Order: sequence, then structure tokens, then C-alpha cells
Amino acid sequence: MATRANLTAWLIVLIAAGFIEVDTAAAATYTVGEELGWTVPSNMSYYQSWAASMSFMVGDKLSFNWTGTHNVAEVSKAEYDNCTQVISALGSPVDIQLLKGGSYHYICTVNSNCELGQKLSITVRSSAPTPPTSPSNSASSTALASSILVPTFLTVACLNLLCHYTRH
Repeated sequence: MATRANLTAWLIVLIAAGFIEVDTAAAATYTVGEELGWTVPSNMSYYQSWAASMSFMVGDKLSFNWTGTHNVAEVSKAEYDNCTQVISALGSPVDIQLLKGGSYHYICTVNSNCELGQKLSITVRSSAPTPPTSPSNSASSTALASSILVPTFLTVACLNLLCHYTRH
């Protein structure tokens, strides 16, 4: 039969496990430009509009894919703004791991492709955004409820078992 000390230790472990938040978000891979890929866009702001719809986090990966004569170079903000031709450019396909938070700038250095809109500037966050203070939809309500109810249920169940076994 279990001793009171063993049951108490198991109770502490179960309660702690109930309150541990597991980060289930895996790093994402973003194909730059999605269906269009990395090419001269018909709309000068195509890549900026695409990036604005994304939420880049540390650990995510950018995948640059293209056909034809293109390349990709990571550049400074000034080089990005001025479409400065740089020597260090990579050929397709290119996967770039986003290792730290901050701003990143990429251009194509072939001909005048950058001036024609083949450039991308992104901001990478180092942590997930803070959730709203009050749930705004049923999904966040459900997540909040389960994050409170599960540990509470485990605590009550363990206390019940502890009381039951310590009486005998």
C-alpha cells in the first residue's frame, strides 16, 4: 500500500504537471511570395503586403524559391532602401533560419530587379504576442477555461485520492 509520503509526492508532481504550459507552436516555414515565389512582381508592394500578413517568430524559416535568373542577398536597411548591389548573394533554393528577433532585409541583385519590387523587409519577434486581457472569441475562451479547469480537476482528484488513502 502506498505511504502518505509517496502519495504526497505524487500529488505535488501531478499538480505541477497540470500548471506547466507546453509550447506546442512549432517553427513555421514561409515560402516567400507563396505561389508567385521570388521573382519580379507585377505590383511593387507585393512582397511587403505578403510580409504584412505574416507573423515571423525566432526559429521560423524563410524559403526563397525561383526559376530563371534571380538571387537573394541579406542586406542592411540602407542597402535595402537604395537597392545597393552587394557581392554576397545566394542561388535557389535558399532557406534562411530566423535566429533572432529584429528587422531583416532581402533583395535580388540581378539587373534592376530590386528597383522593380523584388525586395522583402520583415520584422521577427522573439516571443509570441501577449494574449488579449479578455477573451475575444470562443476559441480563446475555451483555451482559457481548459488552462484553468484541467489543473483544478487534477488537484481535486489528487486531494480526494490522498484523503482516501491516508484514512486507511
